Amino acid sequence: MAPTTKAEGDKRFRRRGVELEEALLRAAVDELTDGGYARLTIERVAQRAGTNKTAIYRRWPNRAALAFAAYRHFVARPTALPDTGDLRTDVLELLRGAATRMGSAVGGEILRGVMSEMHAHPELFEHIREELAHEPGAMMTILGRAVARGEARPDALRPRVATVPVILLRQEYLMNRDAGISEETLVELVDQVFLPMVRL
Repeated sequence: MAPTTKAEGDKRFRRRGVELEEALLRAAVDELTDGGYARLTIERVAQRAGTNKTAIYRRWPNRAALAFAAYRHFVARPTALPDTGDLRTDVLELLRGAATRMGSAVGGEILRGVMSEMHAHPELFEHIREELAHEPGAMMTILGRAVARGEARPDALRPRVATVPVILLRQEYLMNRDAGISEETLVELVDQVFLPMVRL
């Protein structure tokens, strides 16, 4: 049997699909951590990920879309869902974690950078809307548990309802990012907005 050449070996172990996408998103986060949004480029991410720009452009149309996808994958996603047996406590815990991640150096850098490019790239809005279509997962799980316990109305178990707390939280951050998000604000979002929408 002939020995495997370097080119054949590289081809054999070339990353594809989910593995490649994960590597690209991780490279984007590392670039943002090292240099901030202003220095983020498709070229730098491709080089860090050990691939070419085409692999990125097949998935994301520009650096803002790439950065937002990285934010959704590594920053916005909770590591574990709270499950205390109480809807109010679970939602507050989820929002506290989300507020912390939004206020982190990388999270804040991405959100500010992406929002600054919305007007320059109208197609970015559509891309972000597609990304956010997958957002209800965590809150739908928490709300579904509350419905099963008899703590929330079954007809409240809808994605549009479930996303309300996180959408309001993100809006609060963008409007008051320098001041941060206080515990008082989180309690107000839960007690005065969300719980009245879903409780029996």
